[in-house]
Amino acid sequence: MLLRDVRIILCRPSQSGNVGAICRAMKNMRLSELRLAAPQPLVLERIYERAINSWDIWENARIYDDLASSIADCAIIAGTTRRRGHHRKSASMTPRALAAWLAERPGPAAIVFGNERTGLEETELEMCNIASHIPVCETHPSLNLSHAVQIYTYELFLAMEKQLPVKGEWTAMNQKETSALVSTITDTLADIGFYKYPNREEQTRFLRDVISRAGMSINEGKYFRNIIIKAAKTENK
Repeated sequence: MLLRDVRIILCRPSQSGNVGAICRAMKNMRLSELRLAAPQPLVLERIYERAINSWDIWENARIYDDLASSIADCAIIAGTTRRRGHHRKSASMTPRALAAWLAERPGPAAIVFGNERTGLEETELEMCNIASHIPVCETHPSLNLSHAVQIYTYELFLAMEKQLPVKGEWTAMNQKETSALVSTITDTLADIGFYKYPNREEQTRFLRDVISRAGMSINEGKYFRNIIIKAAKTENK
């Protein structure tokens, strides 16, 4: 499944600002299809205020009379809920698990979010094939609707979109690079007569393990290597 196969469905939304913020959240994560099932009266100005540079998501949104008609063309329907009960789904996935699961299946799929105040009703959740929940603090479990949608769209983006490298992104040295740095350190120490006793092998293992656990980046490794070399030159003067 690809991102274009995912529909975000808002069931009975009542807050115009939330709808606008959801448009922006979707655009951030390259999702494009928004559906509203039985929405309460919304104020366009409030939607546009929050849908910064993502008005096209709202302008292309589809509005349905009820949830059943909004999901009729979908193969998989995931309902979001934090509540459990006799008439609710027995199994539930986190957003990350759901995104990974959907990525391995054909679409289209719908992720359904309930009303801001009441969430999904039991009859609405019964129309879904799987439940999903966001793990939160038990003492304050309620999330703003737009925040919840942002979490799901983020996980979908990570699971379904090829990630391009980010300039300056931290990447730890691999074992080959770590071994090369350790060799530079121990060779330099040997050149200045540091090893008077046969403990270089033990120190090599120690440095390799410590540097690996530290997660030193390639640039940090180069910087550290230059410090050691410069220090050794100072010692030899």
